[in-house]
Amino acid sequence: MDITQLILDDHQEQRRLFAILEQVERTNGEALAAIWSRLSAFLEVHAEAEERHFYPTLLKVGTGAGGRPSAGAETEHAIKDHNEIRAAVAQVARHRVGSDGWLGAVAEANKANSDHMAEEEREGLADFRDNADVQLRHDLAVAFATFEALHFEGVRPVDKDPKAYVEANT
Repeated sequence: MDITQLILDDHQEQRRLFAILEQVERTNGEALAAIWSRLSAFLEVHAEAEERHFYPTLLKVGTGAGGRPSAGAETEHAIKDHNEIRAAVAQVARHRVGSDGWLGAVAEANKANSDHMAEEEREGLADFRDNADVQLRHDLAVAFATFEALHFEGVRPVDKDPKAYVEANT
């Protein structure tokens, strides 16, 4: 088991759930609300699992990838992205399910999340694969999977100061 693969698998599931939302009729509020509830909880659990298990270790072993000069720069940017995703998810709740505003807010959350995933895949995940040994990747995968399993219903969204996060974990 490898934490980078678990993160990639989560990314695929996020893409799948956003695609499902795009294919449900806007008048089917029950389906939209149920799928969004699952997706929004999943987004936060995934971000928190990364912030607890992946990024602190990336800061210790990473060297920078994908155009970022260091693991610190990768991590700071990723934490900023997580905050932006949390804000986008919060905007969805301000609209009636299926309304133009709701669909637009979901699309903004999808864009914020998609941009983050693409950057993370070419930066932090690539850096980690290059610099972390197989046993470390396995051990973190176990911790990551355990956290997600224990919190499948969600966690309380909490923004983090990107610079303070990097400082606290280096």
